[in-house]
Amino acid sequence: MRAVAGNPSLTRFLGRPVRIRGENPAKGSIAHHPGTTLILGTAAFNITYMEAHDDELRRFEASGATPLPVTDDLGYIENDGARIWYSAYGVCAPVILLHGGLCHSGNWGYQVPALIANGYRAVVIDSRGHGRSTRDERPYSYELMVSDVLAVMNALHFDRVALVGWSDGACTALILAAKYPSRVAGVFFFACNMDPTGVRPFEPTPALNRCFSRHTEDYKRLSATPEQFKHFVEDVGLMQRTQPNYSTQDLAKISVPVRIVQSERDEFIKREHAEYLARTIPSASFIFLDSVSRFAPLQRPEQFNTAMLAFVDEVLQAANWYGRFTD
Repeated sequence: MRAVAGNPSLTRFLGRPVRIRGENPAKGSIAHHPGTTLILGTAAFNITYMEAHDDELRRFEASGATPLPVTDDLGYIENDGARIWYSAYGVCAPVILLHGGLCHSGNWGYQVPALIANGYRAVVIDSRGHGRSTRDERPYSYELMVSDVLAVMNALHFDRVALVGWSDGACTALILAAKYPSRVAGVFFFACNMDPTGVRPFEPTPALNRCFSRHTEDYKRLSATPEQFKHFVEDVGLMQRTQPNYSTQDLAKISVPVRIVQSERDEFIKREHAEYLARTIPSASFIFLDSVSRFAPLQRPEQFNTAMLAFVDEVLQAANWYGRFTD
């Protein structure tokens, strides 16, 4: 199969078939087609996938994501009152994946192999107080989580990385890029808000309930404080209700490439907020993922991974940054 010019990853993901049709909407428009619509300047590519789905998260509830690969490159980094767990896979330019609230790095089980197969060094981190990482008594904040990511980057001797953020991880990634742009090649920003107006009123769904059930079990299995799940949920919820609160002026100062990724059925984030972020951040672009929710990396991994790999390829190859990364 022939690759789309400038976007070879759109056809090569794990050797599975992908059908691509080129479109040319007016510049700045946000087209809507079955599959994924990728807006890059004046070109949009409609991508249709053939894969097994877990749209209702039944497999995820039962057994979680597919296990992460085996690696010897893992451990804890001490930072600012916490022990932060990470694991790394592959070689060459690093891509750090930051999970969402109440989750842990194992939820990236479908993304890490895709990054390795495409020649990247994938690094996952359990956020402060999540998974295997510990926390101190201070309230959660995205700024503290930014400091944890920087501590891992410094320990692994990364000069600059691409960041893939999911929900709370997307907030952390974008705040890191805003504060330390020289350390970030680009941010793949999925399923989060940057001020409170971007959040929908909460409506429980069966898929959300299944996801919460999985989080409960994983916390008990991984955490150093397995009996404190209720407090954990309350503390993370407080952060999510009050942070972040970036103004239009704050967003306009972000200088790194950002891809804002919105799912058709996101349970929490308004589409108009995602579009606002894409308009306001100077080097941002927008992707709309059809037929999935904020759990797209679990529901339809190939759909999510194709969009993720296209962005990672773009930001890490465009300026020939490979030589700037060290092991």
